[in-house]
Amino acid sequence: MPPSAQPHPAPDARPTDLPDPVASPDGQGTVLDPGPSPGAPDPAPLPAAGRPWLAGRAHVRSHPEQAPTSTGTAPGRIPPHAARTPPAGREHGRTAAPASAPPRAAQPPGAGPEPLLRTGPEADPPEAARLEAAWLGRAVGCLLGKPVEKLPLEGIRALARAAGNWPLDDWFSERGVPPEVLAAYPWNRRSAPTSLAENIDGMPEDDDLNYPLLGLLLLQRHGKGFTTADVARLWLDELPAGRTFTAERIAYRNLLLGLEPPVTATHHNPFREWIGALIRADVHGWTNPGDPAAAAAQAYRDAALTHTGNGVYAALFVAAATATAATGRSDVHTALRTGLAFVPPRSRLAEAVRFGIRAAGQEADFDLVVDRLHARYGHYHWVHAVPNTALIAAALTHADGDFSRSVCRAVSGGWDTDSNGATAGALAGLLAGSPDALPHRWTAPLKNRLATTVPGFDGIGFDALAHLTAQEAARS
Repeated sequence: MPPSAQPHPAPDARPTDLPDPVASPDGQGTVLDPGPSPGAPDPAPLPAAGRPWLAGRAHVRSHPEQAPTSTGTAPGRIPPHAARTPPAGREHGRTAAPASAPPRAAQPPGAGPEPLLRTGPEADPPEAARLEAAWLGRAVGCLLGKPVEKLPLEGIRALARAAGNWPLDDWFSERGVPPEVLAAYPWNRRSAPTSLAENIDGMPEDDDLNYPLLGLLLLQRHGKGFTTADVARLWLDELPAGRTFTAERIAYRNLLLGLEPPVTATHHNPFREWIGALIRADVHGWTNPGDPAAAAAQAYRDAALTHTGNGVYAALFVAAATATAATGRSDVHTALRTGLAFVPPRSRLAEAVRFGIRAAGQEADFDLVVDRLHARYGHYHWVHAVPNTALIAAALTHADGDFSRSVCRAVSGGWDTDSNGATAGALAGLLAGSPDALPHRWTAPLKNRLATTVPGFDGIGFDALAHLTAQEAARS
């Protein structure tokens, strides 16, 4: 997701004639919720008593520099130094989850996070390896796309070709790129210092990783039956406002104005069909392996805080596809078909995904696939859910699930490069099944270290995150 982006004029307030979908409990597709009537006025702000997410809220973190850096740790959380210090005998710098967690006093519901680590045989399930590959894949794809975020397609191609890296097959680098090419297509200024090949030193902070961390916290605190109000409360408690962008920032503001979900997604929110809900969907698939209906239902309750229409449909698509891939028994094409079954078939999102998959099957050269996508959907804003979801589906289809080809195709297609790379990488990582199946050139620079301002997670390792995610997947 971009640190800054501007809306484009939309011709209508509800971009499809379909209401928002809710995943059906039988897993046979979607049922429809009528939602608010088009043109209905926004409701008046609720009194404080009707806004549970504001209860006990003493202050709001509104600037990045005010965000905590996790120099300490909450009870039961993995201290950063533990996540970075591998025990003897572990390969690739991965760390094992501690054998036991420190005792913790009982807390009333809602008083704080559940312990991040639990003891017992479920603490190290076999699914943890697959989930570690998914977390790593999400980070790799995101980091690959960061230096070229916001660049036009011709700029991405020019930079990679000048470095001898086209078709894209490795990290972007400034080495060997002529000054005139760099002047014409400058790297993303915020990302280049941490995401070019010569600069990578661990995984830097990005909202494409922050939101899965928040999703993990959400499940630890409230379980799989969380509500949209629980998502709102968690954000106000744990998400610095300065780390929100586009639809998420508007929804955050609307919460502070006293509005409640789902109005938080619609009140003065021109970004509500953009890609933000999609990048929050992976964790719902990861924690519901083999149950795409449950994954889509969770993704819907999460997305309803900030998005409507195609913005929600994109989240349903990713959650259901991810849940299918998370079993370890599916190929990429089955996963994508399952995800598409949870999208209203007459929506623009469904049409775009079908077009992306079809184009990927018709063209041997992925550059031609991308050209077709840009010709058809180039009129959308580059952060809109419709073109980006189509590109993700096309990249995964054309790569046939291969990890390197998946992340490189997703990023090389342009638009929201870091978010597309992250989503494609996470699903392709699941399909790879293990961190050892991911090429070393991608995983080694991450150094099993993730930076974040989400409290309690700064410096955590991807192996530890996999164990925590597996624990939530095992919870009923």
